Amino acid sequence: MSFSLIPKDMKFLDLFQAAGDNLAEAAHDLNELVANFDRLEQRIAGIQRLEKRGDQIDAELNRRLENAFVAPFDREDIHELTVRLDDVVDYIQAVGESLSIYDVKAPTEDCRRLAQILAAQGAELAKALGKLNKMKDIGEHLAKVHELEHEADGVSRAAIGKLFRDSTDALEVIKWRELYLALENAIDAGEDAAEAIERMIHKRV
Repeated sequence: MSFSLIPKDMKFLDLFQAAGDNLAEAAHDLNELVANFDRLEQRIAGIQRLEKRGDQIDAELNRRLENAFVAPFDREDIHELTVRLDDVVDYIQAVGESLSIYDVKAPTEDCRRLAQILAAQGAELAKALGKLNKMKDIGEHLAKVHELEHEADGVSRAAIGKLFRDSTDALEVIKWRELYLALENAIDAGEDAAEAIERMIHKRV
């Protein structure tokens, strides 16, 4: 049996938990923004603060990765997961800002459903990241992330199809198509993060 005399830097686990919680909060706040559609500037500013907090967590993860003698997971996998988690929060911020930039008057039901899916996905990712320390019962959360992404694909395709069938305003078609795709990008990025977690834990099992 092989072992290392140099202790692994387990602070990575705390930082991944912090990144997951931050992501889940940003997704929750976007869902609240879409559900209530009030105080847009205040709500978007809150999401922007979470994006900056996420950047700080990412910077600390990368700093520790550069300096750690022994990391708890493969270095490339740690870097990959850090990038993927950051992508999700960046897309969440982009959606929130676009709702204001595009002067959306009210969200569609499809927009609301996609935001709900994204919030649920964020919660599952946070739960999975919180279990990396014990490496148990993570798979059920990652499976849910994949299931939610599959549902989002169907919602997004149907929503875009409805736009081209029913809307007579070309500007509204362009606006909502971009918003649906931005929400789908965020949800796809969530699935990419889940796959990065899967690769990390498979190497440890």
